Amino acid sequence: MTYKLDRISRSLRDGINVLSEWCDKGLRVVSVTQQIDFNGTVGKMLAAVLHGIAQMEQETRRERQAAGIAVAKKRGKYRGRKVGTTKAEPERALKLREKGLSVDEIAKSLGVSRNTIFVYLRRDQVNG
Repeated sequence: MTYKLDRISRSLRDGINVLSEWCDKGLRVVSVTQQIDFNGTVGKMLAAVLHGIAQMEQETRRERQAAGIAVAKKRGKYRGRKVGTTKAEPERALKLREKGLSVDEIAKSLGVSRNTIFVYLRRDQVNG
């Protein structure tokens, strides 16, 4: 059961893949608010259409946001995030990791989430 189909994914490809996996495993997928059962042939067709619309909405929203930011930048109203406003220094997280601390310990000591630490570590692997 899902509240709304677009809560599963806002990408057409990902949404269809997730629904296909769930249906292949024998799970019954029903949207509570839309009252649609996505296991049947018609449900799968509707899922494709609704995921397509969700993706279109997201892309349109991003385009409008980018256009608004461009206008604000022209007017000097938008400067983006200030340099140095990250939650913690990634280098500090890497040093703690090299000392053998766990992700949980690093996150706690720097006062950031585990996800932030994973982002720092991944960034180092890509750049390193």
